[in-house]
Amino acid sequence: MSTRRTFIKQAGVAGAGTLLLPSFACSAAQKAVGLQLYTLRDLLPKDVKGIIGRVAAAGYKEVETYGFDPKTGFWGLSVKDFKSLLTDNGLQAVSGHMGFDSYIESGNSDELKANIEAMRTLDANYVTVAWLGEQVRKSADDFKKIAAKFNEAARLAKASGLGFAYHNHDFEFHKLGDTTGYDIMLGETDPQLVKFELDLYWAVRSGNHPSKLFAAHPGRFPMWHVKDMAKGKPQDNTEIGHGDIDFKAIFSKSREAGLEHFFVEQESNYQPTELDSIKTSCNYIKSNLI
Repeated sequence: MSTRRTFIKQAGVAGAGTLLLPSFACSAAQKAVGLQLYTLRDLLPKDVKGIIGRVAAAGYKEVETYGFDPKTGFWGLSVKDFKSLLTDNGLQAVSGHMGFDSYIESGNSDELKANIEAMRTLDANYVTVAWLGEQVRKSADDFKKIAAKFNEAARLAKASGLGFAYHNHDFEFHKLGDTTGYDIMLGETDPQLVKFELDLYWAVRSGNHPSKLFAAHPGRFPMWHVKDMAKGKPQDNTEIGHGDIDFKAIFSKSREAGLEHFFVEQESNYQPTELDSIKTSCNYIKSNLI
């Protein structure tokens, strides 16, 4: 089974006083449940229309896309046709994952601009970098270059009415001297332009509690990936509420984080199938977290 890493490679101020949080920050109770469509990566290419219908039937209202191709669109559907499919099923795409290595390495903005245009057509809110190749993130200086490129890209996105965000894995939290890549990106990007989509699973697995990140950088995390860690097998995912992550504690800090949207994601260990798993997760979130 493919991983996001494989897919991306192939697809080419907080002080001691009162925190002043962004006006958009509101409680998790007001949120629609979203799904990162990568969860269904083995199913969507075979029956995009049927699977999108099953996502809606499972209780989701928002989605985050991945894998947009300027030539083939979304699994053979043009962007406009994909938007119509989502609308017909009561779904809204609010973010789309994209690659970013070519922009870092050569300044080639074709992929970025194509994704910005696609997200505009979908009436989305964000374009989101999904992954950084190993070749572009070997040192602290590399992450400083990445941060500068994020600022540039975020200005392009803003000019088109979109926000810009970065989605983490665990490598960003590895030590680079006395800092980390994640600290560099947070510290050297414009907080008004560059936001972060915190993958809760990867943050926890790397030893970083999300609430501490929210406290240190309030309002910088308008999107989350809600992904659980299988008990006794941290390398595996599981349905939300079935694993080791204390989501109630994390969701209690949604206002401090600046949460606007969150997306269920599960990459492995489906019980018994992907479609069953996303329904189980959605039901748990609605009953216990929002």
